[in-house]
Amino acid sequence: MSVLHAGPHRLSLLKPLIMGIVNTTPDSFSDGGRWLDAQSAIRHALQLQEEGADILDVGGESTRPGAATVSAEEETRRVLPVISELVRQGCVVSVDTKKPEVMRAALDVGAAMVNDVMALQAQGALETVAASAAAVCLMHMQGDPQTMQRVPSYVNVVEEVQFFLQERVRICEASGILRERLLIDPGFGFGKTLQHNLELLKHLDRLQVLGIPVLAGLSRKSFLGQLTGREPGQREFAGVAAHLIAVAQGARVLRVHQVSAMRDALVIWNAVEET
Repeated sequence: MSVLHAGPHRLSLLKPLIMGIVNTTPDSFSDGGRWLDAQSAIRHALQLQEEGADILDVGGESTRPGAATVSAEEETRRVLPVISELVRQGCVVSVDTKKPEVMRAALDVGAAMVNDVMALQAQGALETVAASAAAVCLMHMQGDPQTMQRVPSYVNVVEEVQFFLQERVRICEASGILRERLLIDPGFGFGKTLQHNLELLKHLDRLQVLGIPVLAGLSRKSFLGQLTGREPGQREFAGVAAHLIAVAQGARVLRVHQVSAMRDALVIWNAVEET
């Protein structure tokens, strides 16, 4: 599939796209509290777009391991002013949420995509997205953010992630969500050990059999810190390396904190590919 349908937008996937992370949370693992008020979040998002982000992913609830949940009302309060203004300025905006109430509010003000760590499993989420024209990213997670990193366990992590995503794609299509609106995400760091993450990255190309574009979110992940000994804010080089491996394995969308570094790496990648 070479084009992603996201609301009124048609995004070419012939080259990898960059999704810039915009956290309006006080407790996200690497940038919690930095863009908590709407105006600073909007400025940050527009800076990411200027640096090369194709999509802006706005989230109001942290999904780091052990993160506390927030109410739908509070999450909506955090993200809605940011999404509204970014849409008004012509940005392609994704809402990062698992709550149907937040999805509906974001879609009502023009969000073009839903990025859901629960892959539309919450009651009402599937129907909410199906009734819209928005794209959706379906992510795999073992457990929930409160418990997912306690004792992650798989017989074969690649096969189990593939099977889960295949089922979610089937359910979405049966509900009327066209394949052109779908992305899949293996969920690096969401209920996975270091070895699980490495296995998924090494064999990411196996997800291509599903025929759905793959989103890779590796930016500042804890397993990069385990390998390098770096703190979250110092993992950009490791993140770029990991994302380029993902691109080599077929990933079409890269979800990152620091857009400029990823954009420069992709400029080189694309230049070599086109030679």
